Amino acid sequence: MSVLVNKNSKIIVQGFTGSEGSFHAEQMIDYGTNIVGGVTPGKGGTTHLGKPVFNTVSDAVEKAGADTTIIFVPPAFAADAIMEAADAGIKVIITITEGIPVSDMIKASDYIKDKDCRLIGPNCPGVITPGEAKVGIMPGFVFKKGIVGIVSKSGTLTYEAADQVVKEGYGITTAIGIGGDPIIGTTTKDAVEMLVNDPETECVVMIGEIGGQLEAEAAKWYKESGSKKPVIGFIAGETAPAGRTMGHAGAIVGGSEDTAQAKKAILKDSGIHVVDSPAEIGKKVAEVLSK
Repeated sequence: MSVLVNKNSKIIVQGFTGSEGSFHAEQMIDYGTNIVGGVTPGKGGTTHLGKPVFNTVSDAVEKAGADTTIIFVPPAFAADAIMEAADAGIKVIITITEGIPVSDMIKASDYIKDKDCRLIGPNCPGVITPGEAKVGIMPGFVFKKGIVGIVSKSGTLTYEAADQVVKEGYGITTAIGIGGDPIIGTTTKDAVEMLVNDPETECVVMIGEIGGQLEAEAAKWYKESGSKKPVIGFIAGETAPAGRTMGHAGAIVGGSEDTAQAKKAILKDSGIHVVDSPAEIGKKVAEVLSK
């Protein structure tokens, strides 16, 4: 089993004919992802990369049965693209776009609350279920099928963790890059919960960073759930100075609980196996799974 995306997902690309959309759509198609078309207003009725182009997401849902979308729309229009997808009945909305204004994301987030959909991102690398569907910008060759789920705020650390896990002889069920913006759809807790509840996932790697309370919320949920499924945690940004944004827009230490040290203490208290360096993730996974 997997979460969010699999070989049966019917995926469209919003911003399909743009340079980013084209480049990554081609990579996804080469990976074997079931891309059923794309959306570029004004270009409906044409084909691109051998797939149909639609004017609207509604058309793609109606004519191609789309249920999942990946968004490469420029920042100024990306929130509208999210809302359009939700309106059209898309179930999984994966938003890669970086730099969406926070005020736009507040509107989009509020708008989709009552819709039957799940937003991943924005400003994220996407989601991959190895061997089935790569809906994002991650290097597919790094990921091999297996029993370890990954949840990460960081794009590059997602691939790094996957590479280590694979090299230790374990593979990945699904890796979810949730994004590092101040306002995102699926939180660390949401993603950890999905993987803990997935019967094929036997261990979860949770990669967080300074700023916000997402990791603390996930740890609290894990502790209260009573799950015996091991979770390995890493928090990036140990040496970051307080009050300065580091890399991601959401990675800023506001209060004492936002620091890496404080988060690591909360994780440990919740029964999560914490590593101090990303280089230790694979070894720790092997250690807890071999017990």
